Amino acid sequence: MKILNIPFIKGLESMAPEETETAMELSGAKTAVDSVNWPEEWPYCPSVHAIAARSASHLFVFYHVRGLDLRAQALEYNGPVWEDSCCEFFISDPKDGTYYNFEMNCIGTLLAAKRKSRTDCRHFDASVLDNVIRYSSLQQKRYDIGDKMFSWEVAMGIPFGMIGLDGRNLPEKVRANFFKCADKAAHPHFLSWNPIDVPSPDFHRPDFFGELRF
Repeated sequence: MKILNIPFIKGLESMAPEETETAMELSGAKTAVDSVNWPEEWPYCPSVHAIAARSASHLFVFYHVRGLDLRAQALEYNGPVWEDSCCEFFISDPKDGTYYNFEMNCIGTLLAAKRKSRTDCRHFDASVLDNVIRYSSLQQKRYDIGDKMFSWEVAMGIPFGMIGLDGRNLPEKVRANFFKCADKAAHPHFLSWNPIDVPSPDFHRPDFFGELRF
């Protein structure tokens, strides 16, 4: 099981996007999202790195992506962002055995839910999702371009209250995983930070989450 120590960066939630990117680059915890769990059928592996850090009120995840294709069709909250060029973050709730999934396509469209499983879930309303700090380096419009190289970044700042945590009294550790996918891009792929040992693509497996330490 992979482990990532999450540093504290004071005032991260109130920084401008450029300041956030610089602070995360200098002080965040960096890791590669490079586990190709189903190489026979889905071998493509773009370059993906995640950077994580926390403030007193938010958990931040920043993704750097470089690879083929750029697909973005979902423009509304809780749309099918996983079909696009998409970065995802799943985290367990240490109190009740559920988990949360935050999925963001390359233009910053967000899907998020509290889940018991892939099918048993409750999506967050737009009024709640508005509290997630979001950033994309791309213009918010539809893209569908294949067989060409692109580099882009997205970030999400998740309020601790949304994921059942108190930023002033965090547990020593929580289970989580980082993902990169693009189900309907020209080169589909399903990457994870902590490896997933199941026969076919399935990110909704808390039993294969890694560990974040605060």
